[in-house]
Amino acid sequence: MKIDLPKIHLGLNVLSDFNKAIRMEWIVTNGLGGYASSTVLGINTRKYHGLLIAAFNPPTDRKVLLTKLDEEIQIGDKTYSIGSNEFDYNIQPEGYRFLSGFSLSPFPTYRYVLGKVQLQKTIFMPYGKNATVIDYELFNPTRDIVNVRIFPLVNYRHFHNVTDKDKLDWEFIQKPIKQGVNVYPSLLSSTLIIFSSDGKYLAGKGKWTEQMHFRVDYSRGESCKDDSFQPGWFELNVASEEKKRFFIVAAAGKTESEVEHVFSSISKDVDALHNQELKRREGLIEKFHEHYSDVSMEDWLKWMILATDSFIVNRESTKAKSVIAGYHWFEDWGRDSLISLPGLTLITGRFEDAKKILLTFKHYCHKGIIPNHFPDYAGEKPAYNTVDATLWYFNAVLQYLKYTGDLDFVHKQMWSLLKSIVEHHRQGTLYNIHLDDDGLIAHGPQLTWMDAMINNEPVTPRDGKAVEIQALWYNALKTMELLANRFNQKEQAEKYSAMAEKAKESFVKKFWNPQTGWLFDVVNDKQKDASLRPNQIITVALDFSMLDKAKAEKIVEIVWKKLFANYGLKTLSEEDPRYVGSYLGDWN
Repeated sequence: MKIDLPKIHLGLNVLSDFNKAIRMEWIVTNGLGGYASSTVLGINTRKYHGLLIAAFNPPTDRKVLLTKLDEEIQIGDKTYSIGSNEFDYNIQPEGYRFLSGFSLSPFPTYRYVLGKVQLQKTIFMPYGKNATVIDYELFNPTRDIVNVRIFPLVNYRHFHNVTDKDKLDWEFIQKPIKQGVNVYPSLLSSTLIIFSSDGKYLAGKGKWTEQMHFRVDYSRGESCKDDSFQPGWFELNVASEEKKRFFIVAAAGKTESEVEHVFSSISKDVDALHNQELKRREGLIEKFHEHYSDVSMEDWLKWMILATDSFIVNRESTKAKSVIAGYHWFEDWGRDSLISLPGLTLITGRFEDAKKILLTFKHYCHKGIIPNHFPDYAGEKPAYNTVDATLWYFNAVLQYLKYTGDLDFVHKQMWSLLKSIVEHHRQGTLYNIHLDDDGLIAHGPQLTWMDAMINNEPVTPRDGKAVEIQALWYNALKTMELLANRFNQKEQAEKYSAMAEKAKESFVKKFWNPQTGWLFDVVNDKQKDASLRPNQIITVALDFSMLDKAKAEKIVEIVWKKLFANYGLKTLSEEDPRYVGSYLGDWN
């Protein structure tokens, strides 16, 4: 059964409302951590926006290389500039005003009307390539020849940074190729090929577009002024009453040989690549439908399935898979990867990807701790400042087993690691993470998901024994008991069972607050934090719970009544004097 891809269309009723449209963004990813992204108006509002953000050490070391393409269309003696860039006090030019529509179907497509001439621009990325294809189609029903000029704006910067041309100790160098150009910084740290399937490339002296303003970064108190370099331009003509389709291909590599390999693999048959990407997306939806044939495949569900694909990426260091915690700027984080693993891979039937994600984090397990995250900057080592990511690993293994029944993989690849992790926690490991005498896990500050820092001080330290950590620890021990029984290791099973029972007894005694009817959020030597927070919901959400039915129901009810909101759970009850409904502004 063939399943159609989902579509979203925005007409002039949306696009003409600038303040609304400028906040609407799209993103296309390439399975490497790289992506293309902008707004539906074609105005970049973040330093993270661009047509080619390449991951040079997938899924990290991401560089903005092609900021955008700005087009000029000359019809007779009239020229239309349809690019748009924001500066401090204006948007120049105002090409977004020529937009007649924008759609995702599933790739972002801009449609412009210039008198009687129509231009369509679609953007997609070949999977597994640091490359972007911009597919143009222009219809000229007039008697005039239409002249098209396309101006690439290029950059070379890490996507967390911005470029100030006056502070650069290098310059861009152009190396013309047939119908295109190879642009690279003189320090030879990467190279970018930009190629057009039609017309010619005209190498100018090059000029800078300075002080482009990114309004979203400005609102967050971050660096928000960027300079981009325009090396030259592409030019072609469309005859009277002609409909012409042509492509701009941008490909990136760390070396000239690497970029030439990427370019040669995609430039020969762009149509085939486009169809291949469509079929790959169709395949994702069809695979889901095979597992859930009775589910109605509505567009919202199709979009959810396609969205899961954006977060599953290749990790070069393990030759396996990982999970990007969020776009635009997050890397692969242990906690996020393992919490989301069931939704991203198991429900969608991507069982091999699930295995590869588990193996990636196994590879980096250090002293019984799964990495908190992998920094994006090249050369930096994983950070291990987490107490919960490791315990979510046990849950991910359990969920994998429930969906696949693959005991052989768990026994051969996971069992020794899981036993080692438990032992490291018993003996004590990094960041003062250790098993206390009461059978519960104690830990230092800023190690849970509530890890925000202001002026190098944790906002919510939660040192001691956090409620969800105990729930995850108990769940891990019961998982170990289950596995030990499956592997006919009776003594091990009895050991883990005894550890779990001790944790359960201590937890109920120390964490249940009879005065409020819910759980303390953190218990330590100094105090018991009675704040009503969402963390306690985890105690009833896992396969193995330490609470009886009556207590579990009370927690669900109070969290639903006091913390439930439109897009998730509040981190504090509105009745708490520390509650703040909206956070705006910079990092501090």
